Amino acid sequence: MINIHLSNQLLCLFIGVVVSLVFNSCNRLPDTYDTISPNVAFSFTLTVNESSSPVYTIQYKGKEVIQPSLLGLEIDGNRVKEGLAVREVETKSVSGDWKPVYGERNQYPDNYAEALYELTGYEKPIRLRVRAYNEGVAFRYELPEVSAPLTVNSELTEFSVPVTSSLWASHRAQSEIMEMGVSEIEEIVERPLLIQPEENLFLAIGEAALVNFARMKLSKKAGGTLVASLEGEAVMNKSFSTPWRFVMAGETPGQILENNYLLLNLNEPNKLDDTSWIRPGKVIREVTLTTRGGMACVDFAVKHNLEYIEFDAGWYGNEYDDASDATTITVDPKRSKGPLDLLAVIEYAKSKDIGVILYVNRRALEKQLDEVLPLLSSWGVSGIKYGFVNVGPQEWTSWLHDAVRKAAEHKLMIDVHDEYRPTGYSRTYPNFMTQEGIRGDEESPTNSMVLKTLFTRMIAGAGDHTNCYFAPRVDETMGSHASQLAKSVIIYSPWQFLYWYDRPKGSRPGDEGAGGSKSFIQEVPELAFFDALPTVWDDTKVLEGYPGKYATVARKSGGDWFVGVLNGEESRTFGVPLQFLDQGDKYLATIYSDDASVATITKVKIKEQEVSAKDILKFDVKKSNGLAIHIRKVN
Repeated sequence: MINIHLSNQLLCLFIGVVVSLVFNSCNRLPDTYDTISPNVAFSFTLTVNESSSPVYTIQYKGKEVIQPSLLGLEIDGNRVKEGLAVREVETKSVSGDWKPVYGERNQYPDNYAEALYELTGYEKPIRLRVRAYNEGVAFRYELPEVSAPLTVNSELTEFSVPVTSSLWASHRAQSEIMEMGVSEIEEIVERPLLIQPEENLFLAIGEAALVNFARMKLSKKAGGTLVASLEGEAVMNKSFSTPWRFVMAGETPGQILENNYLLLNLNEPNKLDDTSWIRPGKVIREVTLTTRGGMACVDFAVKHNLEYIEFDAGWYGNEYDDASDATTITVDPKRSKGPLDLLAVIEYAKSKDIGVILYVNRRALEKQLDEVLPLLSSWGVSGIKYGFVNVGPQEWTSWLHDAVRKAAEHKLMIDVHDEYRPTGYSRTYPNFMTQEGIRGDEESPTNSMVLKTLFTRMIAGAGDHTNCYFAPRVDETMGSHASQLAKSVIIYSPWQFLYWYDRPKGSRPGDEGAGGSKSFIQEVPELAFFDALPTVWDDTKVLEGYPGKYATVARKSGGDWFVGVLNGEESRTFGVPLQFLDQGDKYLATIYSDDASVATITKVKIKEQEVSAKDILKFDVKKSNGLAIHIRKVN
């Protein structure tokens, strides 16, 4: 419920003249307004201070997790944060849930209290819409009456946290994630930003529903105060809303990660009437750019229960050359000697019920989008990976989401490559399957870095981690092969790339292409785990974890559960309680672990044992190692 009450000191608010309202038999407005979540865990308190500036705080379970922080916008050069007054308040409560086309769960709760505050003092009233969810708090600015174009020059929103807080920050979507104190921030940092004010308290600050506006990141103002930093101005020609700013909190970082559907809740519902053509699945990248390589990938996909093959950069020429034409099949000679009969591969793949995804660089898309989309659809292509897209400024934010909507018109699914970070738009257009914006396997991350990614970047939504399995970098820097199996569970992506640098037998020797492995995929026994792996889920539980150190994630599909355990820089004993299994039923757990004594190139041990909901599985896991478990119901 939403509670609106008088503070201890009543304050008359003026904007030229006294605003008159009868409240508690007094012609005064309250100076403090509370919006409280249905479960009473979160509250947002809005106060108009003595300078007539709007200030807010956020409380989580009685603790003030966001200290007094200013609100405001700069519009047409006017910094709209002072001389304001609250003129009216509208409230409502929502209780329900919704079913996604696909997701980390098959149903998401959607429960919140909402308050709409109208702030007067600018030439047009600015509204502040606040929602207190059971998972966190979100707010945005709205201008319902815009008769002429206006420019939002900057956003003045602050997020003040204790100056002693630690956090995990990256400066760009694919740069290293570093643990530091809030006082150590020197550059603008990415969102979502995970913050730890004290031992058993974590916060996440971020952005949702960024569709036609400039991207927000965060910069340090002073002490523990962060401020919204827009990447350029936003020009609005009609009534508009800014993206949502959200604050989540929990006793563990896993609690925040498990509740990351809050970003989806803050976006508009699915706008596609027909979603039957949208198909999640596992992908192998075709690295040779040859007909023979493409056919071999199709055969491998059929054998190993993959849904897609993907042709990456080079099939239509040099991706960085503006003269390259994405309506032609013209192999880049620097990447492959060819030959490539792409249409024949697509036709062969269709005959085997395997989809084909094509990569197209933004240089071609920006000039050829309206030609490329219908053409590739006519070829029978399932989706496109938009490469190196421009991100940040309003112009490119709008362009990209328009390109997603246009792709849906041609029944094409989309994966976005590089610096784009999701803010929940896949709820509205579920053909938007996944995106990079992640320090994935292309960057050869250690397990410790992946564990930072899990609890920061993955709050935002699906991540195309470009997993690889047989590439030498797995043994050299990336932990272990059981770790790679585990990552396919803990890093969520409806399109899960499992074999980024790997090529199957049947591909011509010497045709490894740009970045491909010189050797072939080996038919090691643990590929059965990937064969059985889904990419979307009925339920997800983050059992434990800490950024950079360790994590255990369990996900359900039908009657099966898949568990990923990933370890950082110290050996650790993991206990995996199986309370999530159905009580009274028996299960068979297939456990994949690292074992140097195993006589395969990947050194993965496979063990089976019967388990039930009463069991706690215990494992001693060496540093930079991992575990993967597939649990099947047997009765």
